[in-house]
Amino acid sequence: MNTLVQSRSSANRVIPGFGLSLGFTLFYLALLVLIPLSAIFLKTFTMSWDAFWTAVTSERVMASYRLSFGAALLGAAINVVFGGIVAWVLVRYSFPGKRFVDALVDLPFALPTAVAGITLTALYSTNGWIGQYLDKVGIKVAFTPLGVVVALTFIGLPFVVRTVQPVLEDAERELEEAAASLGASPWQTFVRVILPSIVPALLTGFALAFARAAGEYGSVIFIAGNMPMVSEITPLFIITKLEQYDYTGATAIAVVMLVVSFVLLFAINLLQAWTRKRAGK
Repeated sequence: MNTLVQSRSSANRVIPGFGLSLGFTLFYLALLVLIPLSAIFLKTFTMSWDAFWTAVTSERVMASYRLSFGAALLGAAINVVFGGIVAWVLVRYSFPGKRFVDALVDLPFALPTAVAGITLTALYSTNGWIGQYLDKVGIKVAFTPLGVVVALTFIGLPFVVRTVQPVLEDAERELEEAAASLGASPWQTFVRVILPSIVPALLTGFALAFARAAGEYGSVIFIAGNMPMVSEITPLFIITKLEQYDYTGATAIAVVMLVVSFVLLFAINLLQAWTRKRAGK
């Protein structure tokens, strides 16, 4: 017993003590996260309330909020469905070229965002490989809000796949076999056995994909077209304000994006915690 306690105690001492580790953690987070975010708020507080309200509620800025957050939510929702299917195929099936397909999932991580934006624009423009056929049926992707959704779906896919994939790999196949032996159909097995176990992972992937998409700039700026009131994204306004040396206006818009993103992510985390609590009952 004493040997077991000593081994656990020595294992806990592999990393320096709690005080030093906690101090380093807080310092690191403050340096990389808290100080930059605090600077945004402090710079914004130099504005009067009327100036702040005018900067963040102009008609064009409001239209950009609707596009940025709406497209981010839609892209993340699309990835929950199709990213879940991709993760399922990669885990449950063996087929030629599986490793290649698995590597392709990480391509949006490795590809520079500007390259992704130019590539998507070339593919979905009216004379592109895909866009020319969509244009014949009246669907225009490039330089429209639909193009923004396509770009945000592209960059968000790996977050869902890589979050759901390990959960599916660790899933107990015995539960599925037991459900089948009791007469459950494949659909019933999926809905009542498999889906509850992967819902928290799907929500995590959704939150990560949304967080990445909400502030995305490089992959969107080319395919969006940046038409006023139609396809202007909020990060573009921040860049424009900075180029005009309007730092307070840029930080004001950034604060709004930060607060809205935080509220949405907090709500998703609450939903995720509630789902896990229900699944544990």
